[in-house]
Amino acid sequence: MVKSWFGSMLIAACGAAFAGDVSEIERRRLFEPSEAELRAETNGRIYIYDGLTQSDITAALDQEFDRVESMMFIRVRPTDNKGEVLMDPASGEELVEDDGC
Repeated sequence: MVKSWFGSMLIAACGAAFAGDVSEIERRRLFEPSEAELRAETNGRIYIYDGLTQSDITAALDQEFDRVESMMFIRVRPTDNKGEVLMDPASGEELVEDDGC
């Protein structure tokens, strides 16, 4: 796994495997932001959420709609109607949407 810091954003070169390590931090920021995080968003900060599930993002867009302009989602993990992450039948690994970047 290759990790590097770029400003205040962590960049990982190992895809969704790394996303699990920070997903709880990102989910907390998404659904229970601190006052400092809300102030940063008000001042124009955009948080990039990496590797969250489709069901988490759908919930965030419903519950946190007034903050949507401060959110960007990459490497989204698609889920079924029960919220379970979809698996690639060929490889057995979690599916990850390609954001085209």
